[in-house]
Amino acid sequence: MESNRQHVTVQLMVAVGAAVIGSLQFGYNTGVINAPQKTIEEFINKTWYERYNDKIHENTLTTLWAVSVSIFSVGGIFGSFSVGLFVNRLGRRNSMLIANVLAFIAAALMGFSKLAASWEMLILGRLVVGLYSGLSTGFVPMYVGEIAPTSLRGALGTLHQLGIVIGILMAQIFGIDSIMGNATMWPFLLGFTFIPALIQCAMLPFCPESPRFLLINQNEENKAKSVLKKLRGTDDVGADIQEMKEESRQMMREKKVTIFELCRSPIYRQPLIIAIMLQLSQQFSGINAVFYYSTSIFTKAGVAYPVYATIGAGVVNTVFTIVSLFVVERAGRRSLHLTGLMGMAVSAVVMTIAMALTEKYPDLSYVSIVAIFVFVAFFEIGPGPIPWFIVAELFSQGPRPSAFAVAGFSNWTANFIVGMCFQYVEQLTGPYVFIIFTVLLLIFFIFTYFKVPETKGRTFDEISAGFRQNASSGAEKYAPDELNALGADSQL
Repeated sequence: MESNRQHVTVQLMVAVGAAVIGSLQFGYNTGVINAPQKTIEEFINKTWYERYNDKIHENTLTTLWAVSVSIFSVGGIFGSFSVGLFVNRLGRRNSMLIANVLAFIAAALMGFSKLAASWEMLILGRLVVGLYSGLSTGFVPMYVGEIAPTSLRGALGTLHQLGIVIGILMAQIFGIDSIMGNATMWPFLLGFTFIPALIQCAMLPFCPESPRFLLINQNEENKAKSVLKKLRGTDDVGADIQEMKEESRQMMREKKVTIFELCRSPIYRQPLIIAIMLQLSQQFSGINAVFYYSTSIFTKAGVAYPVYATIGAGVVNTVFTIVSLFVVERAGRRSLHLTGLMGMAVSAVVMTIAMALTEKYPDLSYVSIVAIFVFVAFFEIGPGPIPWFIVAELFSQGPRPSAFAVAGFSNWTANFIVGMCFQYVEQLTGPYVFIIFTVLLLIFFIFTYFKVPETKGRTFDEISAGFRQNASSGAEKYAPDELNALGADSQL
C-alpha cells in the first residue's frame, strides 16, 4: 500500500504544475519591482514634471516608490482574506482559474502605464496583482495539499515555494538592463504576468478538482474515487477515501468555522498561534528586504555589479528550494525550520559586520555577497517552504479555509510592513538594519523549538489529535461542541 501511495503519476504532476503557476506569479511580482527601480523612478520624475511643470521632491519620490512596492502587499492582504469565499463555493481548481481575471487586469494596467503617462495605473496594477497573489497563496498550497498522497505532501508542498523562487529568478533575469529592465521595455517587464496567467488558464481545465472538496464539501464519492484513481495511478484508493470519510464524519459534528469563530475559540488557539507565528517568521526574517531592495543593498555594500549579484541570490534561492524538496520528508518540518532560522540569524550578523566595515576594508564587499547568499540559502531550507504547507497540516477540512485566510493575512501584513518601512529604517540604522531581523529570528527560533510539533508523515487527523489531547486536558473549560469541533470523541 505504501508504494502505491508514494507513486507519482503524470496526472498528479500536471495538476501540481498547473497550480504552482500561481506561485510563480507571486514570486515574479515580488521580485520584478527590484531591478528597474531607477528606471521607474525616472518615469515617475518625468511624468510629475510634465504634469506640474516642477521637479518632484525627493521625499515624495521615495514615498511613491515605497507605495509602488508595498501596495502589492495591501492587495495580498485582501486577497488572502477572501480565500474562503471562493474555495468552498467554487472549489479549489475553479477558484484558481477565475482568479486569473485579476492577473489579466493587472497586466493591462501596468503594461500601459507608461503609454498613459500614469504612475497611478502602475500603483493600481500592483494592487490588483497583489490581490491575485494573495488569493494564490491560499489556493495553491490548499489544492496541492489536498491532492497529494500523505507520504509526498511535504515534498509536493515545497513546489509552491519552488514556484515562488523561480518567479523571483525570472523577474531578476528579465530585469537586466539589456533585456527588459530599461526605459523602453519596463512596461513589458511588469505586464509579463499576462503570459503565465494565459498558460494556467489553458492547463487548469484538464486538471481534476480536489478529491477532498468533492467528497467532503460536495458529497460526491464516486467523482472523488475517480479523481483519486487518476491521481494515484491505482484502483486501490480505499485508504484515502477512508481517511477523507473520517474527516467528513468529524466535520458533520462541526458547526461551520468562520474566521471570527476560529480566532475566538480556545480549541483552535494553539494551532492558530503556531500558523501565524510561522508566517511571521517567514516575513520578519528579513528575506523580502533582500528581494525588494537587494540591488540597492549590494550597491551600498560596494558591489561593482549589483544586478548580477541579485541574480546570483536568485540562483541560490532556487537551488536550495530544490534541496529542501528532497530533504523535507527525511529531516522533518520542525527541524528544517529551526536550522533555517538559526542559519539566517548567523548570516545576518556576518552581513551586518561586513557592511559596516566595507568603507574601511573594501574587500569585505565580497563577504557581504556570500553572507546574503547564505542568508537566502538558509531561508529556503526552512522559513521559505515550511509555513505555507504546514497550515494545511495543522487544521482539518472544516476550519482550514479560515485558517489559510488568517495565516495569509498575517503573512501579507508583515510583508507590507517590511516593504513599506525597510527603506526608512535602513536610512536611520544604516548597515545595522539586519540586527533587527537577527533579534526577530532568534525569537522565532525559541518559539518553534518549544511550541511547533513535527508533522512529517502524519495524517491530518493524527496531527489534530495532538491538539485535541491538549484541549481535552482542560475539557471542563470548553463546551462539548467545541471539543467535538476537533473530533475529540473519535480519538480519546
